[in-house]
Amino acid sequence: MTDHPHDHEHDAEEFDTVILTDDEGKDHEFLHLDTLELDGSTYFVLMPISEDESEEDEAIILKLGKDAEGGEMLLDIEDDEEWEKVADAWENLVESEED
Repeated sequence: MTDHPHDHEHDAEEFDTVILTDDEGKDHEFLHLDTLELDGSTYFVLMPISEDESEEDEAIILKLGKDAEGGEMLLDIEDDEEWEKVADAWENLVESEED
């Protein structure tokens, strides 16, 4: 696991750190909370790591896809119905783990 220089509490669990680079070349650090397999696709649930502890970050869900050369990349989910289905599946998974 990659260490990161921030003081965060992670509910007794440690998560892998993922660094994603945006279209402008800027790196953003995330905690990899979960991976979901749904309808033949793979989705990653990520939480932004914020340097400002007062900020309330929300988890994001990205879909595993392929670039033009066949390499793996994470993509925004553009279809609202698909996004709702994946978000509901993750919410149900979290609720079942809390029981």
